Amino acid sequence: MDIQLDLVQTSALAMILLAGGEWARRRIGFLQRFCIPAPVVGGFLFALLVLALRQTDVAQIQLDTTLQTPAMVAFFTTIGLAGSLATIKRGGKLLLIYLVACWSLAIMQNVIGMGMAKAVGIEPMLGIMAGAVGLEGGHGNAAAFGPTAEAMGFEGATTVAIASATFGLVAGSMLGGMTANFLVARHNVQIPEKAGLLGKMAVAGTVAKNMVTGANAAGGKDGAAAVATDRRTGDANAEGEGLQYNRLLTVLVVIAALMVAGTVLGGWLSEITGLTLPAYVGAMIVAVIFRNVNDKLGWFKISDEAVELIAKFTLGFFLTLAMMSLKMWELASLAGPLVLILVVQVLFILAFAVLVVFRMLGKDYDAATMVAGFIGHGMGAAPNALANMDAFNSKFGVRSERAFLIVPLAGAVLIDMVALPWIVWCMNLVG
Repeated sequence: MDIQLDLVQTSALAMILLAGGEWARRRIGFLQRFCIPAPVVGGFLFALLVLALRQTDVAQIQLDTTLQTPAMVAFFTTIGLAGSLATIKRGGKLLLIYLVACWSLAIMQNVIGMGMAKAVGIEPMLGIMAGAVGLEGGHGNAAAFGPTAEAMGFEGATTVAIASATFGLVAGSMLGGMTANFLVARHNVQIPEKAGLLGKMAVAGTVAKNMVTGANAAGGKDGAAAVATDRRTGDANAEGEGLQYNRLLTVLVVIAALMVAGTVLGGWLSEITGLTLPAYVGAMIVAVIFRNVNDKLGWFKISDEAVELIAKFTLGFFLTLAMMSLKMWELASLAGPLVLILVVQVLFILAFAVLVVFRMLGKDYDAATMVAGFIGHGMGAAPNALANMDAFNSKFGVRSERAFLIVPLAGAVLIDMVALPWIVWCMNLVG
């Protein structure tokens, strides 16, 4: 039986799964403790259900994920809106260090892949597919380089590459936040502003308690005055909600306009450079430029709270769509030797992230956040990196702005300056 969900049905299901993932993270201790992103929880469970229905010949489910790309572009636009010049300047050195780490990972993934392939007696080309092509490159590079390898005479290269990408996507989503959490505990990393936030919460709780106590103790005219005060407060809150709506609407209009401008810029850059750039690159660049010009000229009042709210929803929505549409049956094509290669790849990136990258980045909260992202895109894709960082930051209540600027810029765009030529060179070397 074939079940086809249209755009509305697929989107509604994604929201339900996202909400279910958030609920599970609040109720199940280890999900929050190890920083497993909510979209991964809900989306991955649905992908397993689809696999079970397919393998038992009960049903095959087709999804319409048309909104995945617009939601992804919207999210990266919000990341650009957070890119103030001051933040970028502070991250200058870290950006270079992180980029070198990304390039080193891409190089080592192919070295490990080719070396392990020779050790277990399979074609080195398949080791490349289970290296930088399928892991750092994700499904995009797998779909691009797999057919090229098959045209060179290596049968099954596309299947190996796509299966490796699927494996990496799942592993990276599961291990990124977990590793960052381990680093914080192991190195006693100080959480910025955590004490201040807790202090504000305590003060707010005390004030609320005193207000309730005072209201209960008040009688007669005092009680009436307390009720009147509550009513006035309610009116003020209503006005605040209206103002908040206006701020949210302003941010939505700005994001939509930047997405359009970014799409045009991205197409133009692709024509000029001859490179196929991710759909969100143009929007992110335009958003960074707009943010800094707007800070100087004051065209619009951008609500940081509204931007963060939109960012959180769009990230959760499009990543849930991506996870729930995973073709888990592709993992069945991973034979014993390829599983061994991928296990070694996972062990290497974990060791590299913990022993080298974290230390190079300063062994602080920003470094731990970037490690979560490094593992996410090093074995999967940029969206998974950002979901890992979001889950990790949400646990501690502090957002690492530098990490959210550096990781997508280096891990999704600049890394290909070395990774793509390196992949091509390796394929020609063993082909």
